Amino acid sequence: MKSNKLICVAPMMAWTDKHCRFLHRQYAPSALLFTEMVTTGALLYGKQTHLLDHDHCEHPVALQLGGNDPAALAECAAMAEERGFDEVNINVGCPSDRVQKGTFGACLMREPELVAECVKAMQAQCSIPITVKCRTGIQVKGDNNEFATMDFLQNFIAHIVDAGCQRVYLHARVAVLGGLSPAQNREIPPLTMDKAKSIKTQYPALELVVNGGITDLEQAEELLGWADGIMIGRAAYHNPRFLSQLEEKIYNPNFTYSEEDILDSYQRYAEVFLQNGDRLHSLTKHLLHCFNGRPGARRFRQILSDQSRLKDNDISLIAEAYDQVSKTKQN
Repeated sequence: MKSNKLICVAPMMAWTDKHCRFLHRQYAPSALLFTEMVTTGALLYGKQTHLLDHDHCEHPVALQLGGNDPAALAECAAMAEERGFDEVNINVGCPSDRVQKGTFGACLMREPELVAECVKAMQAQCSIPITVKCRTGIQVKGDNNEFATMDFLQNFIAHIVDAGCQRVYLHARVAVLGGLSPAQNREIPPLTMDKAKSIKTQYPALELVVNGGITDLEQAEELLGWADGIMIGRAAYHNPRFLSQLEEKIYNPNFTYSEEDILDSYQRYAEVFLQNGDRLHSLTKHLLHCFNGRPGARRFRQILSDQSRLKDNDISLIAEAYDQVSKTKQN
């Protein structure tokens, strides 16, 4: 029987585009995939509706939205449902300076009433789940840690639960606003899974999916002992086989996969997009880490990074690159 636990691939800017999601789906048939964060402005004013494009195989797939205006978020949630997304997620966790200037992302945690209003407005416009991704708190210079306490987190969660939010993705670190880059914010603030566990105890009916520093099966199983799901970020991108390990362990003990078949499938997928005007680099960049740490991986990456062939959209380099890895298997 299939587990009711959630295995999710985190939304990652410049990474989890439609091509990346197609690839990840080959490794993990059951994982919940996320788009990159898409701002409401890009959809409503920039008319960048291509950001909603996705392949039918990606389901279940969630759209993550960035914004702080309930009406705009509601309109975009309706668009997401119309385009077939399975869930819409509000970004209340991104610490980047660009996002802060737009007064959304992690800085929204200081306005739980507004986030609750956004949840309600979006729920009123569509029938698919509206979820929230946040941190355990935020730190701003001179704030005396008032936004990083357990009381602060409990108050935030209480507001969105009261608004009807039934699932929260909790990155178990505070977000440091100012002074740290997004990359540093994923590493320097310590993980505080105890806070996440406390929230689950306090709100047993809330689906709590934890995020942060999950890189191996042992960690994943320990967290799934009390959480409703786990969200994998960089580990999924730099080692997509980890997703297959989770698929087998959590969903289907009989699951098997062939890396040759995955590469063949991805090449056929890529051919369609090249015919429609995409550039080969936008497709091959997601393959670079497929064989990290394994014999032939360096040569695999070198071939996929051949600038002259990429410029010429020479798709044969995918099969040629894989040949370097398969040769080492045979030797």
